[in-house]
Amino acid sequence: MTQSLTHDAAPAPAAPLPWYRVLYIQVLIAIVLGVLVGWLYPDQGKALKWLGDAFIALIKMMIAPIIFCTIVHGIASIGDLKKVGRVGLKALIYFEVVSSVALLIGIIVGEVIQPGAGFAADPTKLDAKAVEGYASKAAADSTVAHILAIIPKSFFDAFASGDLLQVLLIAILTGVVLTGMGEKGAGITRGIDAAGQVFFRIIGIVVKLAPLGAFGAMAFTIGQYGIGKVIDLAWLVGTFYTTSLLFIFVVLGAIAAFSGFSIFKFLAYIKDELLIVLGTSSSETVLPHMMTKMKRLGASDSVVGLVIPTGYSFNLDGTNIYMTLTTLFLAQAVGADLSFGQYATIFLVAMLTSKGASGVTGAGFITLAATLAAIPGNPVPVAAMTLVLGVDKFMSECRALTNLIGNGVATVVVSRWEGELDKAKLNEVMAHPLAIGTDISDHAPEAPADERTAPKVVAAQ
Repeated sequence: MTQSLTHDAAPAPAAPLPWYRVLYIQVLIAIVLGVLVGWLYPDQGKALKWLGDAFIALIKMMIAPIIFCTIVHGIASIGDLKKVGRVGLKALIYFEVVSSVALLIGIIVGEVIQPGAGFAADPTKLDAKAVEGYASKAAADSTVAHILAIIPKSFFDAFASGDLLQVLLIAILTGVVLTGMGEKGAGITRGIDAAGQVFFRIIGIVVKLAPLGAFGAMAFTIGQYGIGKVIDLAWLVGTFYTTSLLFIFVVLGAIAAFSGFSIFKFLAYIKDELLIVLGTSSSETVLPHMMTKMKRLGASDSVVGLVIPTGYSFNLDGTNIYMTLTTLFLAQAVGADLSFGQYATIFLVAMLTSKGASGVTGAGFITLAATLAAIPGNPVPVAAMTLVLGVDKFMSECRALTNLIGNGVATVVVSRWEGELDKAKLNEVMAHPLAIGTDISDHAPEAPADERTAPKVVAAQ
């Protein structure tokens, strides 16, 4: 028997998992069961809240270190600070342009559909105490306070608090410093990369609990607020979901087509993540998995490491649509007639307050309070938020889903813009989006580049 070298050898395809072991099917079943339990047994459904909270907490405990390790390794592995700045600038330009479109779509749909017209709510009879906590948080969210909040009290405080903007700051500074440290910095970078792989594998264990988390979160939501709340404000909820779908299929669909892939096939490819986000109302729960899937899709490691984490703070399309659309709904509901200047203020303030919402459950409600409080003349009292308090949880799911899809598309676009998109891999994945990445828990880091490109030794008869 002799040895020969070939680049074409490929492992035999793994046998497909039984349907009941596929994670996205488990999550889908869990969501349906959660809705039924919350509807038929509301008290028991509310008692299951801890399952969803526990799953989100398990995921969130790993988000800060994963983002830190990913961004540091991404910047240091590029080795060229000019390229880091170039990629970052391209990402920010894309974020701001698309976010502006999302804000404008919310305003346009709100004006055309008029979801709050005829609601005739009396501002003097609204229960301000119901949203007092959100209003107090929003009151401290001035521009200066927003900027100062990015700076952590200490290096490790950012990890303790889990504030993504703070983690981004220290990760960027660390990556820049390591880039200029030569071989000594390279050794530290390899250690940080190894730590990141450990964190990813921990996430691989935790994500297997996603069906339980989705079941508990959905049972609580239906048990606490009831399906009746959705029916009462179905016009607003339906308008928001329709607007988000319009944004996804028209705006993001056009961007995807220009970048060489179908938005429909892309959604099929990330179906696992979409279902987990639907069940938990938080896009943070799938952040590590999105990073891995974007690499498998052909985006370069360096772009994924910079765009996905920063997108979770700066590219929140769903949150932007929600803030402008819901603001107009509340204005129409209380009979407020907004001027052009007040519309401009809503747009600019929403653009600022949306940064850092990061897909955390309920964060959009706080940013909405900050936006209302900043409108000149206070035509829409913050207490008006009580009108949507009961359905915000259902709208939170749509916000998180739209944010997730927007960040995935942004990663491919910036990779293509930077000339680092593997089009062959993109086409291969998009040709069979349902067959590739059928198990979200399988997200171990890929082999190093030298191992992936090395010729494989196979036996020849």
